[in-house]
Amino acid sequence: MFMPRFVAAALACALLASTPAGAQAKAFRAAPAQLAASAAASAFDGVVEAVRQTVVAAQVSGAVVQLDAKVGDRVTAGQVLLRIDARAADQNAAASDAQVQAARVSLEVASKDFERQKQLFQKNYISLAALERAESAFKLTQAQVSAQLAQAGAARTQSGFYIVRAPFAGVVAEVPVSLGDMAMPGRPLVTLYDPAALRVTASVPQSVASQMVAGEVAGEVAGQMPRVELPGLPGAAAWVTPSRVQMLPTVDAATHTVQLRADLPAGVIGLPGVGPGMFARLWLSAAQSPDLGLAAATLSVPLKAIVRRAEMTGLYVLDPNGKPVLRQVRLGRTNGDRVEILSGLMAGEQVVSDPQSAARVR
Repeated sequence: MFMPRFVAAALACALLASTPAGAQAKAFRAAPAQLAASAAASAFDGVVEAVRQTVVAAQVSGAVVQLDAKVGDRVTAGQVLLRIDARAADQNAAASDAQVQAARVSLEVASKDFERQKQLFQKNYISLAALERAESAFKLTQAQVSAQLAQAGAARTQSGFYIVRAPFAGVVAEVPVSLGDMAMPGRPLVTLYDPAALRVTASVPQSVASQMVAGEVAGEVAGQMPRVELPGLPGAAAWVTPSRVQMLPTVDAATHTVQLRADLPAGVIGLPGVGPGMFARLWLSAAQSPDLGLAAATLSVPLKAIVRRAEMTGLYVLDPNGKPVLRQVRLGRTNGDRVEILSGLMAGEQVVSDPQSAARVR
């Protein structure tokens, strides 16, 4: 006896609904998030920055008539980066120089006249009042010459502002102006940094900073050095031991964090890709952050379980019903075929190692 088709379909759906959640979970290859012993306590996101970096701004207004600096150029101290139209300033300087020459001629005439008046006074040909008037005229002319010299010096200094020079030897990082642009006082013209000294700056919680104060001497963190991770470098080159670590004495009132600065050694500086703005991580050991509770173990999952979608990094975790749920996580170090999970996952949770099969579940 044959059953109608709709009866068979309804029976199949009922059998599927009565299947335990654990049986459905068996369709996914899952692995528990494991704890492993690790000496690293925690990682803090940071950025590579130059110890010496400056933004050269305009001091005067005028059109940019010469632009010799390009992004990536290496410049020396005092090298001309750009020029601003200085024709009006040069004319003012020339006019001041001419006024100085005229004042000097007047001083020469007043000096000779004063000498003649002194000789006439010694022969009793003029009165003392006439001599004093001649002396006053001479001193007045001297003061006028000094004033003209100062004014001419200010005009020459002002004229020098139209030539923008590199304050130190370095690399041009940014040139936000083009030929013909109008420069105004305070407008950035060139960004310059010194590639010989780089550091990693990271913000650490105040609780971690308080544990490090005990080993701090004159702002430099003593004891075991933290490690710097530069994910942009391949292999073992991504791990660097800083030459010096400094903790700033101020605390950010909004985030309650303290800035930690780690100077990069000379061997890392100059490698391709290492420059200001590069992403980095600062790893503190268990001895440096004992109250984080992460020194004994770190959480890791299979590397193939990680899902990357645009700016989101996550993985599929099985809920109590055995259904995969996409969850965002924060990754740490990669060790072989496993990757460390810094946040977003708890130990023992089942992680789907085949995210493609989990993505097809609705």
